[in-house]
Amino acid sequence: MNTQKSGRLWWTLLAAPFLALVLIVLASVYFGFVTQGKDPAAIPQLVADSTPYQLVALQIWLLLILMKTMKREGLSWKDIGWKLQDGQQLWREILIGAVPGVVIALLYFFVLTPILVSLQNIWDYVPAGSVLTALGASLIPFAIADVLLAPFVEESIYRGYGLTGLLGNFSQPAAIAISVFFFGILHWTGGFWYIVLVGLVAGIPFAYLRVTRKNVIAPFAAHLALNLLETIFIIIGIGS
Repeated sequence: MNTQKSGRLWWTLLAAPFLALVLIVLASVYFGFVTQGKDPAAIPQLVADSTPYQLVALQIWLLLILMKTMKREGLSWKDIGWKLQDGQQLWREILIGAVPGVVIALLYFFVLTPILVSLQNIWDYVPAGSVLTALGASLIPFAIADVLLAPFVEESIYRGYGLTGLLGNFSQPAAIAISVFFFGILHWTGGFWYIVLVGLVAGIPFAYLRVTRKNVIAPFAAHLALNLLETIFIIIGIGS
């Protein structure tokens, strides 16, 4: 891989956490302006409540970056894994991905979330239990970001373009580890333990599906199933 392509690869993998920070700063400036002369102490909460809208903006921004990068490198969607291999059937790949996605979702909500909160109570840079509260602040934009956009955009970047490029330059274990790391820090706003949880519990299985099935469809189905159940659980939780 030449230096220019290598630079685009690393930037694409780093874009999400960096742009998430930019959006938080912009939201802080905006709410600081609109609350000028009122209650400045309300700004952090307003920024947190705007998280779902920030996620929509982030996903669209990332998709545009990916499309521009692919155009520069002459890549098609098939080139980054959006295609079936010989003998594969679409319904089977979706099922192969959806089943572990459902398992991960159930494991996350009923087993891992209490552990996550306990670890955050010991130490973290975000308040314990703040992740789901922030995500559920505005359900419609959250559902758009989490169900309609994130599975396609994030799988195209991390298991598609990113992992394809990494496999061309590193051994398979190293490429998977690097992709898991970047996928984890994409979720840095959820705190240190959330980064670890997402990377290990979702990033590794998604990457495994990508390299074993040799397509992005299976990990996309897993990601979609996970996020769909996540959205449903959040809606149920808020309504209770």
